[in-house]
Amino acid sequence: MPKYKFVDLFSGCGGLSLGLSMAGLQGRFAVERDPMAFDTFSDNFLGDREVPIGRFDWPSWLEKQAWGIDDLLDKHHADLTGLQGTVQVLAGGPPCQGFSFAGRRREDDPRNQLFEKYVQVVDTIKPSILVLENVPGMKVAHSSKDGEEEAQGQAAESYYDKLKRSLEAVGYDVHGEIVDASRFGVPQRRSRLIVIGIKKPLASKLDEGIMHAFKALEAMRLEMLSRRGLPRIKPVSAQDAISDLLVEQTLTRPCTDPFSRKGFEEAFYLGPQTNYQRVMHKHCRSDAMDSMRLARHRDDVRARFKKIIRECEQGVRMNEISRARFGLKKHRIYPMSPSEPAPTITTLPDDVLHYSEPRILTVRESARLQSFPDWFRFRGKFTTGGKRRTKECPRYTQVGNAVPPLLAEAIGLAVVSILDMLEHASVHHAQANVAHQQEPMVAMA
Repeated sequence: MPKYKFVDLFSGCGGLSLGLSMAGLQGRFAVERDPMAFDTFSDNFLGDREVPIGRFDWPSWLEKQAWGIDDLLDKHHADLTGLQGTVQVLAGGPPCQGFSFAGRRREDDPRNQLFEKYVQVVDTIKPSILVLENVPGMKVAHSSKDGEEEAQGQAAESYYDKLKRSLEAVGYDVHGEIVDASRFGVPQRRSRLIVIGIKKPLASKLDEGIMHAFKALEAMRLEMLSRRGLPRIKPVSAQDAISDLLVEQTLTRPCTDPFSRKGFEEAFYLGPQTNYQRVMHKHCRSDAMDSMRLARHRDDVRARFKKIIRECEQGVRMNEISRARFGLKKHRIYPMSPSEPAPTITTLPDDVLHYSEPRILTVRESARLQSFPDWFRFRGKFTTGGKRRTKECPRYTQVGNAVPPLLAEAIGLAVVSILDMLEHASVHHAQANVAHQQEPMVAMA
């Protein structure tokens, strides 16, 4: 039975929970407001299906349903307080759209204030260690609309600065660094802000204090890659990640996914071809892999994609001249390069084009590029549009919002190593105290 337990706030479909579970931590419960994302989470962490990770030890006082963090605090504050001393890690990444460079940055986006609720839960449960993942834009200062800070001679403050200050006020040493997920075996250029907090009395016992956490993360990165047989220097390429999912090398069949409308096709899976693909396909039957549905592109769209793949530079965003040439109004379109990691996988399926086939990626291909294993199942709609886009969390959105599990596993291994070190130091200190108390009194001459 794992020694250390964690709670996942703003869990989404479960990328962070998956990585922490793979690192040997025991999940207690997760908080996710969206029913589709929670349905995916529940299927993988709470169901009866046999999976290669430990199931969550869900508390009896909390219903297994989609929860908002406000409701959790309002209805279960006493229960959360009762968890003090039993939960070592509190993980969670509040929704990032308000300060993401991929979307429209809004200083007054209400989602930006959710980190305050996160801090409230921290102060209620009082875990030993905190883990928070977010976009690099969280470290960029936002000025108020009327420039009040500038008028008062104050520097604008980033949300990371506010979060750090708030967590320090409730007793934690906090540090955040921007990391590239491709260094952790994830076949994707994905820069993310990783924030780790440690209770101040515990951090004081570590060499270099809170900075020790990121030294541990680097050590665990190398250990994890070595154990999984993944390259430690050259990143995994898009082709290494998804070449076994090419349509041109197999047959297609009607999509039987219960959440899919009629008329879609999916590729028949023949098996892994590279080491990364074997790592991802472990524990999965070939006929059990879901989310393989192919997009239904019109003939003229396929022809346009084919020309883009052939004539535009791969691995970089299409520039304004190229977009105008192909009549594209959308600003963010990346034709993937087969020999490089994929660009950042977002919540919009048409942001990235396949490196050799004239189509967008399937949910499963996007999940592979995020390092979700093939046994992990997704639930809910595949995509949505219009006004529903801000209210629903279909599969492409679930994948795009997730923490890459391999990155999360390395974070989990680092957290376990820190907790083990602190436990060892505590035992050693207690033994030293006992020995000191048992020393015989020496008579003074």
